Amino acid sequence: MAISYTWNCKQHDAHTTHGGKSKVIYNVHWRLQATDSDKDSEGNPYTAEVYGSQSLDCSDLSSFTAYDSLAESNLQAWVEAAMGADEVANLKTNLDAQIAELKAPTSFSGVIGE
Repeated sequence: MAISYTWNCKQHDAHTTHGGKSKVIYNVHWRLQATDSDKDSEGNPYTAEVYGSQSLDCSDLSSFTAYDSLAESNLQAWVEAAMGADEVANLKTNLDAQIAELKAPTSFSGVIGE
C-alpha cells in the first residue's frame, strides 16, 4: 500500500487592492486527495478526499508575488505554511484511515427484510 497525495489549490478569494498591491489573495479553497496504489475489485484505486479553506495573512506584503506570476504551487505552499506541518500531517493521517476503512470496513448499513 503506497498512498500519494494531490493538492488542488486553484480556487481563491482576493482583494482587488490591499496594502498598495493589486489582486492580493487572502483565502484559498483547497482539496487534498489521497490515492492508494492498491485497487478495489473493479480495478479502481482507493481514494479519499478532504477539503476546506485557509485564510492567509496579508499583513506583510514585502515578499509579494504579482498575481499574474502565481502558479498553483505558490498557493499550495502558502496553504501548507499557514496550516503548519502538524495539521498537514493530521489531514494525511485521517485520509489514510479513510482508505483503510474502505479496504477493510469495520461497519456496514443494512435493512432487515429487504
